[in-house]
Amino acid sequence: MAKFCHNCGAELEEQQVVCLKCGVAVKSTTNATVDPNAKSKVAAGLLGIFLGAFGVHNFYLGYTSKAVTQLLLTVLSCGILSFVSGIWGLVEGIQILAGSITADAEGNPLKD
Repeated sequence: MAKFCHNCGAELEEQQVVCLKCGVAVKSTTNATVDPNAKSKVAAGLLGIFLGAFGVHNFYLGYTSKAVTQLLLTVLSCGILSFVSGIWGLVEGIQILAGSITADAEGNPLKD
């Protein structure tokens, strides 16, 4: 099966690690280092931005105590304090997408 450079599209040989045409490192086609069960960084970030007041992103990442705190803050105040946990979730969602938060509760790295 032919292999092509992801940058310029030049055809590559199977053992090449650098494209000879543009000089860019060739991406590996094997996903041996990527955990198939890894949580998605984009999903966690978007959950934080849109549903952060309920702590959904923290439930997704396994941070149960933070998630329950956000959920109870919103529900027990009948929504009066939802802006507090909403801003909290928005900030964490942005941090996830920006790369400040890079792992789930078990220490597994988030996939892109």
